[in-house]
Amino acid sequence: MAKSSAAPRREDVERPLKGERGGAAEAAKLDRLIHERVRLGILSALAANEALTFAELKTLLKTSDGNLSVHARKLETAQYVAVVKSFKDRMPRTEYRLTAQGRRALERYLDHLESLIRAARG
Repeated sequence: MAKSSAAPRREDVERPLKGERGGAAEAAKLDRLIHERVRLGILSALAANEALTFAELKTLLKTSDGNLSVHARKLETAQYVAVVKSFKDRMPRTEYRLTAQGRRALERYLDHLESLIRAARG
């Protein structure tokens, strides 16, 4: 029997399982939009820099054009990053900046991770 390749629904991912306690239930509530490696990398890089171009992010994160494009678009749709497209010396230039909403979401995510670490360490 073939497994479905469809991504799980957000509510299925975030819903704690019956009988879960403490860390496992809390970990299930992590912001899945940010939790993915490339998206977390984008937000972290933008939190440390005023702005970065597509080429700079691609080099920094060591990812492909397509992979970076898909993840950046998800963050743009969520209004976590702002995108400015322009031309420099007749070459297209895409620049990304972290929005205030994106910074708050990243801070919430990091606070959540810190609380999970504290709970795990007792």
